[in-house]
Amino acid sequence: MRTGVAVSDPGGVIASPLEVIPSEDLPAYLSRLVDEEDVYEVVVGVPKTLRGEVGYQARKVLARLDALKTEFPGVRFVEWDERFTTRLAGRGRTKGAMRVDHLAAAAMLQEYLRAREGL
Repeated sequence: MRTGVAVSDPGGVIASPLEVIPSEDLPAYLSRLVDEEDVYEVVVGVPKTLRGEVGYQARKVLARLDALKTEFPGVRFVEWDERFTTRLAGRGRTKGAMRVDHLAAAAMLQEYLRAREGL
């Protein structure tokens, strides 16, 4: 599996895609971001079913999230429904799908930022 990563500007208004990393590298990558970029909040996409239920994939993400919460107690983790984010970013069943995972992460983060500000 792989994880798309995005960040917001210092004011928390605009999300920008960063990169796609192997999911197993996420703890080390996140550690670097927390140290170098002063990250204090992480939005995690939870791939719920179309009915909004927690299925197999979402359970895997939530289990990984529990481990990250333990490893990074000073970081606030926010669960975000990512059901349609990848489609909005243009991902299809194509060879280039990996290239848009970070775009999906940015779209999801932008949704969160707007919702947080009540926009």
